[in-house]
Amino acid sequence: MKACAACSRLYPDDAGFCPVDGNALVSATQVPVATAGDDARIGQLMCQRYQVRRVVADGGMGRVYEALDMVDRTNLALKILHPDVARDEVALERFRREFEVSQSLAHPHVVRVVDFQPTHDGSYALVMEFLYGEELRSMLKRERTLSPARVVRMVSQAALALDAAHARKLVHRDLKPDNIFLCQTRDGDNVKILDFGSVKDKAESAKKLTVMGTTIGSPFYMAPEQAQGLDTLDQRADVWSLAAIVYECITGQVPFSGNNGPAILLEILTKEPRPASNAARDAKYPVPPGVDRVLFHAFKKMAALRIASVGALADALGLAYGLTGDHHAWAVTTETELGAQIDARLPELMKADGGATAMDVAADGFFGESAALDALDVPAPPAAGWQPAPATGPHWAPPDEDLVPVGVPTNNSVLILVAVLVGGFFLIAGVLLVVFVF
Repeated sequence: MKACAACSRLYPDDAGFCPVDGNALVSATQVPVATAGDDARIGQLMCQRYQVRRVVADGGMGRVYEALDMVDRTNLALKILHPDVARDEVALERFRREFEVSQSLAHPHVVRVVDFQPTHDGSYALVMEFLYGEELRSMLKRERTLSPARVVRMVSQAALALDAAHARKLVHRDLKPDNIFLCQTRDGDNVKILDFGSVKDKAESAKKLTVMGTTIGSPFYMAPEQAQGLDTLDQRADVWSLAAIVYECITGQVPFSGNNGPAILLEILTKEPRPASNAARDAKYPVPPGVDRVLFHAFKKMAALRIASVGALADALGLAYGLTGDHHAWAVTTETELGAQIDARLPELMKADGGATAMDVAADGFFGESAALDALDVPAPPAAGWQPAPATGPHWAPPDEDLVPVGVPTNNSVLILVAVLVGGFFLIAGVLLVVFVF
């Protein structure tokens, strides 16, 4: 490894100059580490192996350092718990679980975790591969929106990792731009999913860390069943969260907003987001109305009606942008090539916009799906029988457009009013029952 004498950053042996300071690089072992008065760990050897070089980031759980592995002569990231967190048994167990889950997944689009050790100063260190790039959160703060090709490639790679986790009954539960890391390459971003500390293990033998009724996750990206603290949530909660990330990437705003956590969760439970094609009218990149239909199905309040997997979400998103194939192919296609394919189809796709300004969408499963889609007036998803080429993974099966719950007509205002009144009666009765019991 080589290092910069000015900033202590570490680089591979084939690097010549530090892109931050412009200084010529020398052997890392020949560069003394400058101590920092506000952090005694700088320059120290942690876990008898890792020499701490500099602070990379601070988080709610701990501080992240860049360190030199004195055995393998490689640079690594050390995430060391804050003292108060290290004393919390549940938080410590989540930290340990992040190590176990991330190490067991061993996926190219999941950050590689190599060690978990107690430190000499009374904390614990999670040792991970050091990533060059930036979090999606930082990129969105700077760029506000991303190109369609970049979004499709990112979601396709994330879907590969998340589907692998879901196959092992692991639900991430905290997908957000902060936990998606983009490593820049000449072909485009290489995605790494971070922080499996909040993972929910649906396996029967799994140890339960969450008390029933507790919510875990970030409010802006939280599925309704997660917002309610339901123990029944599964991989479709991650589908919702990834769809919320997609919405933010293409519109520059979150789909559900509020001044505080409870207000955001109320929006998620009771409202529908503004159609993305409408929200992005002033954005840098236009959004075809077909994307509205994809996100509409990904934001179903009832998980049973939602797009069933993140792979299927990625497939549907790419198709809405006019691509052919599936997310397995798009994940390895260069961003430039994806962009050219999308640009060729986008004018045609944008002409289909006939009324995507509808602000009010009927509640899931109550007034019937077709009525809600009529309100959006967006093109239909791929026809039944469509198969991706090559068919190397799961694809999106279009839902039944005429699905309407039995006994609830879509165009009879009298019966709808009766249904609403009946629902209101039972809601009030439920509240009174709770008050009486407690």
